[in-house]
Amino acid sequence: SSETFWTTTGMFPQEFIIGFPKCVTISKVAIQCYLVRTLRIERSTSKDPVGFEQCIEKDLQHTEGQLQMEEFPLPSFQATYLRFIIKSAFDHFVSVHRVMAEGT
Repeated sequence: SSETFWTTTGMFPQEFIIGFPKCVTISKVAIQCYLVRTLRIERSTSKDPVGFEQCIEKDLQHTEGQLQMEEFPLPSFQATYLRFIIKSAFDHFVSVHRVMAEGT
């Protein structure tokens, strides 16, 4: 729902983890967020959310009053978990409205 979102608690870095029911192949990740400055995405193929390795880190463009919509086309990789680390922001609080992963 576009009416719901996850918000940070004010200090950085902040992170959240998304788990899949089994190991999947991912070719693209997209995120809709607000006031995120630097975002890192990591993956794990473990049964538990441990042993993460970095996929991408990017500085996002500031979009005053609008959601940031970023797509990360990646070489296909396996993942059971994706960890999103918000390393810095344009304000004290940020929000994440949607995360999408494409693949098989």
